[in-house]
Amino acid sequence: MRIAVIIKDRCQPKRCFMECVKYCPKMRMGTETITFDEKGFPVISEELCAGCGICVHKCPFAAIKIINLAEELKTDLVHQFGQNGFRLYRLPAPKEGLVTGILGENGIGKTTALSILTNNLVPNFGEWEKGVERPRVIEHFSGTELRDYFEKLYDGKIRTSLKPQYVDKIPKVTKGTAIELLQKIATPERIKALLDDFGFESQQLEKNIGSLSGGELQRLAIMASVLKDAEAYFFDEPSSYLDIYQRMKMAKIIRELAKQKIVVVVEHDLAVLDYLADNVHLLYGSEGAYGVVVPPKAVRVAINTYLEGYLKEENIRVRDYPIEFFEHPPPETPVQEIVLEFTPLRKTYDNFTLKTEGGTIRKGEVIGMVGANATGKTTFVKMLAGVEKPDEGCITRSVKVSYKPQYINPEENYTVRQIFAETLKDIMFTNFYKEEIEHPLKINPLYDKNVTELSGGELQRTAIALCLAQPAEIYLLDEPSAYLDSNQRMIAAKTIKRVISKTGMTGMVVDHDIYFIDLVADRMIVFDGVPGKLGKTTEILSMRDGMNAFLKSVNITFRRDETTKRPRVNKPDSAKDREQKEAGEYYYA
Repeated sequence: MRIAVIIKDRCQPKRCFMECVKYCPKMRMGTETITFDEKGFPVISEELCAGCGICVHKCPFAAIKIINLAEELKTDLVHQFGQNGFRLYRLPAPKEGLVTGILGENGIGKTTALSILTNNLVPNFGEWEKGVERPRVIEHFSGTELRDYFEKLYDGKIRTSLKPQYVDKIPKVTKGTAIELLQKIATPERIKALLDDFGFESQQLEKNIGSLSGGELQRLAIMASVLKDAEAYFFDEPSSYLDIYQRMKMAKIIRELAKQKIVVVVEHDLAVLDYLADNVHLLYGSEGAYGVVVPPKAVRVAINTYLEGYLKEENIRVRDYPIEFFEHPPPETPVQEIVLEFTPLRKTYDNFTLKTEGGTIRKGEVIGMVGANATGKTTFVKMLAGVEKPDEGCITRSVKVSYKPQYINPEENYTVRQIFAETLKDIMFTNFYKEEIEHPLKINPLYDKNVTELSGGELQRTAIALCLAQPAEIYLLDEPSAYLDSNQRMIAAKTIKRVISKTGMTGMVVDHDIYFIDLVADRMIVFDGVPGKLGKTTEILSMRDGMNAFLKSVNITFRRDETTKRPRVNKPDSAKDREQKEAGEYYYA
């Protein structure tokens, strides 16, 4: 077993009879498990320590802690892809009447677990060469909740409906209009009854599937899944491409569905998962190598455990550091050198008009941009980047901009290394790039992969790294959290913040993840209007004013978790919700 031994600052060797040395079985056998540093403090060898825990209990100052590090289990193997392929240990246990959440990093088996639970993959329990028959699966899970589930699943008594992860691939496998797709699933009456709930108008469904936006494809996929006549519903990342308004609406629909059905949701937006799920299975492991499903916890406990990075019951450390949130808004930054000023801008297309307030952008700050889809956030970013020209108003000076677009569609048959070498040249070999961008975003393992073969999360990390590494005065990142798991989102936010701070440049970030904006932004612009017709902005606001203005328009409030200080959605019209609305504090304490 891999372990980590922590000697806390409570250790007092001069006042102690060194109980840790006296009782250590390895020391009694003559193995130098414990040595001492130059100050006389004990140093325990993690390679030689057996992890018996005797020293932990004998230490009079409670200064020693032994933590198991994440590694593969010796038992509970559920499925293996080939001799040296990915291995999944344990499965989530769906329950009727509850929303069961699944939370973990990308590439550690969440989608594999859904495939097994929806009967699209039969688990082989490590017998990958010959496979396993379904009766063997039922027998394997005898004495557990999963036995009854699989028995009903294989007998056809549980029909399943799956909302896939990558909705942007739907146009490649399905042709025709949106209404034609829905009519294959349900009657016109049932479709019409759900149009308002999903924010669709009848004419929108007449559009060809290939012309739908990411948000429209996501809502269409969720609607199609809900319309299916099934006993168990599975939603793989239902919040991608949706704005906060749509995310809360989808969460309410899914919760309503769970009152009489089995519902399982994989979700990386922690605010949405907290609002949506009743209990959550955490997963830990190594990307592309193995994944372990942890027994379910109440949603609050599960998310707090995930943020802490330490599974207390299992005594396993899955992350080297906790993720922290701040109860109060960041202090106003001192006035820095102005990078860019713009007057009120106006841009008109055939069916859409964007009107913005003027503003001043300063060095060293990150400005977050939030609001409903189709209210002009990407158009505004493109105007600042010089990709689009405003019809009215002006941007006072020309600045060098590095732009990461919302949709990334690689078509060239190049490796990541070739693209970085051609774009960045010698920048790739600088210590700043390696330490501040390549290492935290884990780009090194991707260099020899073809960009057309990257997963959604890998492609997003590549695009963020490429954007931040290029010399520029303003870095514009459009939806950088899309397809990243919760952990990668936190790392990406901190990376963007750190690079902007250390270079003294400016960042502008469009995103729908409240936690992401909370971690990355110093000030905010809030977009409002009529989606698809009119967009308008506030001036550049402080974080407190910006969050209050934005969440007031969504009509939700956040309280703070007592342990982690992370924001949690209040139940509508609860005492806390009413109290905060009356005080005008929708987000910060």
